[in-house]
Amino acid sequence: MGRKVTVAACALNQWALDFQGNLQRILKSESGATHVHVPSLHRPVLHRNVRYNCRVIFLNRRILLIRPKMALANEGNYRELRWFTPWSRSRQTEEYFLPRMIQDVTKQETVPFGDAVLATRDTCIGSEICEELWTPHRSAQSLPTASGSHHVLRKAHARVDLVTMATTKNGGIYLLANQKGCDGDRLYYDGCALIAMNGHIFAQGSQFSLDDVEVLTATLDLEDVRSYRAEISSRNLAASRVSPYPRVKVDFALSCREDLLEPPSEPVEWMYHSPAEEISLGPACWLWDFLRRTSHPGGVDSAATACLVYSMCRQVCEAVRNGNQEVLADVRAIVDQLSYTPQDPRDLCGRLLTTCYMASENSSQETCDRAKELAQQIGSHHIGLNIDPAVTAVVGIFSLVTGKRPLFAAHGGSSRENLALQNVQARLRMVLAYLFAQLSLWARGARGGLLVLGSANVDESLLGYLTKYDCSSADINPIGGISKTDLKAFVHFCMEHFQLPALQRILAAPATAELEPLTDGQVSQTDEEDMGMTYAELSVYGRLRKIAKAGPYSMFCKLVNMWKDACSPRQVADKVRQFFSKYAMNRHKMTTLTPAYHAESYSPDDNRFDLRPFLYNSSWPWQFRCIEDQVHQLESRGPQDLDGVD
Repeated sequence: MGRKVTVAACALNQWALDFQGNLQRILKSESGATHVHVPSLHRPVLHRNVRYNCRVIFLNRRILLIRPKMALANEGNYRELRWFTPWSRSRQTEEYFLPRMIQDVTKQETVPFGDAVLATRDTCIGSEICEELWTPHRSAQSLPTASGSHHVLRKAHARVDLVTMATTKNGGIYLLANQKGCDGDRLYYDGCALIAMNGHIFAQGSQFSLDDVEVLTATLDLEDVRSYRAEISSRNLAASRVSPYPRVKVDFALSCREDLLEPPSEPVEWMYHSPAEEISLGPACWLWDFLRRTSHPGGVDSAATACLVYSMCRQVCEAVRNGNQEVLADVRAIVDQLSYTPQDPRDLCGRLLTTCYMASENSSQETCDRAKELAQQIGSHHIGLNIDPAVTAVVGIFSLVTGKRPLFAAHGGSSRENLALQNVQARLRMVLAYLFAQLSLWARGARGGLLVLGSANVDESLLGYLTKYDCSSADINPIGGISKTDLKAFVHFCMEHFQLPALQRILAAPATAELEPLTDGQVSQTDEEDMGMTYAELSVYGRLRKIAKAGPYSMFCKLVNMWKDACSPRQVADKVRQFFSKYAMNRHKMTTLTPAYHAESYSPDDNRFDLRPFLYNSSWPWQFRCIEDQVHQLESRGPQDLDGVD
């Protein structure tokens, strides 16, 4: 009797409340496999007046099992406990009475509800749902499934390791079907569906793709699972001691009797993207989903964001060349030309992207030239303008009312005057960006408007090194969840892989806001000098603050060891105090942060991911006093090994 099964795992670009579109994508994923697993499209089910988030498993118009989630995602970007209750009765089921409208379709009155497995004629099928893949105590049995995992830089390694380690330790076949596309918010689900057996990968889906439907299939031998498991004595001992799962009997076989000549699939080596490649692909795909669903093209003001739009255009052209009719229809609707077929990314970029360099008397000619050169190389429609008349007019109104005229610090002004004059330039750029976004296409005789894309990175947001209602204020921000270090690697990647030599000059130039007067025509202001810390240090602070949950004193204790070869305890203390003081003073800026692609686990996004207070005592009196006491103790001992500091 045959034991080979053909299974399929799908990655679908589903969209909340898009019922018709979601159904069409599910139907399109039909693959001819005997077991098809599609990504999360869970159903809220009210059972005994408790709302559960459930997977409904069905066969031939009959519901086999309603499987409620047993672990709910309730950290970071997720708030499932706000809406649902986890099913806590492990390996138990109850009878669920179907609503009458469902009874009319399935001809069933009740179905099993709870933690159970499906017993077919030839195997057993269990289930893991989303968060359950990541929990310490995992419960899935033979042929388990999982779905729903958003993209974060470098996360694919953890996802693949979890699946391969589970099947290495326990044997079995694992199908991971993941969502793909923008979730309508900050997250991007990156596909990456896979099929694994006994610790090996047999099928890998694309991690980033503009295809709405992707189906992986593999033909595997159930006898390979049985023989593999028979050799793991520790697993067999554990299995003999636990209570069995309730089984839902299914009169159906995944295998067929005559399969001797059916060739089984061979293992494959998983191919990972580098972080720079992930940045070039993930935010670009997210931006495309946002663009086609809002039917607006966009304008940007930074090299990294411009490169992401160009990367998006490259992916769109490639998808059209590969025959993707959905992408072709979407791009024709966006550019408002029904006969247009994108072939050259530069041509498409010129239709979608407007770049604008807003110079002032504090801007260097070198920066203006670099912006123009990059625009020419990616093909964007470029505008150059000078904001000095607007700045003069606004400052003139203030002087007329108050009788005082503020000065830059370089001209003898105070720090308050200096900051105010920088901010008025930054905010006027935001006003002009929106004016041009609304009317620049009109001025060119084209229909529609533009989206304004932001360009504040995650490290600047963490410290609050941005002007409220300036570059932090846009419609969306593709790079808002990416660190400065990773952004530089991404820009270097674009320079080499997209043949954009203008980026070499941009990478070589120091990061600067160019809001203070020039010195002999040269920039005198740099971001790291303004912040008082390096971007590399900011990444360390961000990970300790968010991921390690470190406050000022805890961060000092960790850094005094990490940085002992480069900094004295006193220097570490000063750095920690400086960071937390600025973080606390500027935390309020996160409440107005532009929605950004979620790419980093230490994102300070107040609106969804980092739900912390936005009002802190910026002097941190108790915490800073503890740091000072510890510094005195260390200094009194003299130079020594600091490994024991706690």
